[in-house]
Amino acid sequence: MPSSESAVRRALGKAHGAVPAPVPVFDDKTPAVANLDPALLGALRRAAADATHDGVEIFVNGGWRSPEYQDQLLREAVSKYGSKAEAARWVTTADRSAHVSGDAVDIWPPAARAWLSEHGAGYGLCQIYRNEPWHYELRPDAVEHGCPPMYADPSHDPRMRR
Repeated sequence: MPSSESAVRRALGKAHGAVPAPVPVFDDKTPAVANLDPALLGALRRAAADATHDGVEIFVNGGWRSPEYQDQLLREAVSKYGSKAEAARWVTTADRSAHVSGDAVDIWPPAARAWLSEHGAGYGLCQIYRNEPWHYELRPDAVEHGCPPMYADPSHDPRMRR
């Protein structure tokens, strides 16, 4: 018999933003991509088109999430890391999550992350957390001024504090 956690995860599948396998940034059928903020998605797609000239394909393995799915990920993180404080280094509450608002995207594979690390600022795409090299958000000022300094992890981001 499946655990209640796996049953919840199945119930909160793709429609809630789960990405069982990485998808192309041009996938308009996957809610995790289709529900991203249009400005973020546009920048990501421009970067992905240019990355192909360097032989790099950019995929999404996390993007928009429903509040219910974000809450499930937080419960799983608390269980995994043993406390809310430790979990906060990796996952935040639904009301604070840039994923729930469609303002964050997780990038795959590592070669795509490396490409964005080098070229992303030119599209306004910035890695926000030092401990999450896959997590990118749109910072339009980065096009002219470069990406802002990274936070060590989400628990250091003032947006995540209550």
